[in-house]
Amino acid sequence: MTQLSINTTQNVNINFTAATIGDRILAYMLDFLVKAAYVIVVYYIFFYALGINKLMGRMNDKWSEASIQIMFYLPVIFYSLILESLLEGQTLGKRLLKIKVVKIDGYQASFGDYIMRWIFRIVDVNLSSGIIGLVSIIASEKSQRLGDMAAGTSVISLKNNINISHTILEEIDVNYVPTYPLVIKLSDNDARIIKETFNNARTNRDYQMISKLKTKIEDVTGIRSQSGNEEDFIRTILKDYNYYTQKM
Repeated sequence: MTQLSINTTQNVNINFTAATIGDRILAYMLDFLVKAAYVIVVYYIFFYALGINKLMGRMNDKWSEASIQIMFYLPVIFYSLILESLLEGQTLGKRLLKIKVVKIDGYQASFGDYIMRWIFRIVDVNLSSGIIGLVSIIASEKSQRLGDMAAGTSVISLKNNINISHTILEEIDVNYVPTYPLVIKLSDNDARIIKETFNNARTNRDYQMISKLKTKIEDVTGIRSQSGNEEDFIRTILKDYNYYTQKM
């Protein structure tokens, strides 16, 4: 399996295992079955059970008929874009195969990144029957299809790995009272990067990095430290994040 080393903007290297081509193809096939099931089930319910096909026959208006057909197929057309956005880099097929889209800078992919991947899917998959996507994944150092290269993403395997939430856990007392509610602006990736950067900086006694990390947290979240000690502030941020995410 290809090892994917992601260098974050905080200069922290995070190692992942790139999803295998077999897993990506199987996830695609599972997603195809989901879309096919939608077309079959909804088509018969919508067009036959509700009689929409008869209504369309009476319209004698090709534009209206085409509009209805397009509306029906919209969930299929935007399937990967919608699911990856809602499930943070996963479709139903990817979730079953335990693979996920991530940014190669270590952050959570944005909606714009998913749009870029979705647009390039036309070239990678649809127009070339998947050949272009397959070749680019094999040839790419980071197992990226063209859409991944354009979006700055890759697909990683979550199998046999510690879950992201496990790497950011902090011990908190049952009676713990959080200090900074705005930590919910952070993502799991953000919290993990903060923790790893903080631990590395403390090990190397890099107090300048700790100071930069504190400033970055304040800039991103809008939080202002209530502690004069930078290390205590970052520890509180991590504990607060775990407190709020465990409550969700």
